[in-house]
This record gives sequence, C-alpha cells and structure tokens, in this order.
Amino acid sequence: MKVRQDAWSHEDDVLLAETVLKHIREGSTQLQAFEEVGDELNRTSAACGFRWNAVVRQRFIKQIAEAKKERKQRKRAMSFSYYTQRKPLWAPPAAQPSMNAVSSYNPEQPASSSSLSLDAVIQYLQTLSDQTNSKEVEEENQALIKTNLELINRNRELEIEIQKLKQDSSIIEEDYQSLIQIMNRARRMAILEDEESLSNASFKMDKNGNLEKLAK
Repeated sequence: MKVRQDAWSHEDDVLLAETVLKHIREGSTQLQAFEEVGDELNRTSAACGFRWNAVVRQRFIKQIAEAKKERKQRKRAMSFSYYTQRKPLWAPPAAQPSMNAVSSYNPEQPASSSSLSLDAVIQYLQTLSDQTNSKEVEEENQALIKTNLELINRNRELEIEIQKLKQDSSIIEEDYQSLIQIMNRARRMAILEDEESLSNASFKMDKNGNLEKLAK
C-alpha cells in the first residue's frame, strides 16, 4: 500500500521535477508523471501532485517553459516526418536538399541536433499548398468546360428553333399576301361589274323629275 509521507528531501523534489519535465517534453500528462514518482518514492500520486503544485513547480518555471517548447517542436517535427514518409502526390526536383532534410529527420534526436531547418519546413508546406491549389483549379476548369459544352449544345438547339420559326413565319407571310391579292382582285371585279351594269342601264325621267332605271 502506498502511504503519504510529509517529509520531502531535496533528492525527492529533484526526482519529481525531472520526471514531470520529461513527461512534458514527451507529450505525456503530469498525472502519469505523478504516478511514476509515486511508484518510485512509495507515495500516492495525489501527494506527488500536491508537492509539485505547492512547492516544486515554482522553482522550475523556466524549465517548464523550455520543456513545453521542446514538446511543441517535437510534435511538429514528428508531423512533418509522417507526411514525408507517405507516398507524395508530387515529387520535387532532386536538387532540393531541403526535402531530404525533412525526410531524414529523426524524432529521437534532440531538437538542437536535428538537420531539419525552418526553410525546409516552409518550402515543404508551400509545395503542399501549391499542389492543393493546382488540384482545385483543375477541378474548377473541368466543371467550366462541362458547363461550356452544355451551353453550346443549348445554343444550337435554340438556333434550330429560331430557324424553324423563321420558316413558319415566311410561310404565313406568303399566305397572307396571297389572301390580300385574292381580296383585291375580288374587290376590283365587283367594282367593274357595278360600273358595267350602270353603263348598260337605261333611265327615264318620271313625273316628279327623278331618274328611274328601266328594265331591259
């Protein structure tokens, strides 16, 4: 059984601090660090946590900040190493040493001794960004080509419909002109018949002085 002990020696505090800093750098939790120290010192994890927050933590503020920074760099480097180990969608020129630096990074080495540089990371991210943008542009281009073909086909259909309407309109116009000509001829014939009948008619004066047409 683990028991709580009130007396903490300098060595115990150092062990607690080193263990917590190690877990911070490795991306672990402080609770796991407290349990590890508790197993080492035969104390409860709650006692280790209380000692850390109440006393030891204030002595290692700078070391905690450095450990968190190293943890962040470690995670970032491991993420880059993961992407470089995947099959790339685009292969950069072999003359670029920055990509070799990314792929050869070893996360087990300290951050200070790593061959990974900030320029290599930036260049790699720009490559991924350009590749993504190129794919999006290609997809958008294909969609525009499809839309353009649809519009061309629709335009052809409308041209055919317009041509048909023009032909129908021309036929109607011809029929209308023929009808007008027939009506004009009928009107002229009616007028000629009236004039002829008037010219051949005979009139006489009645007793009241009015003209009266005589029957033939």
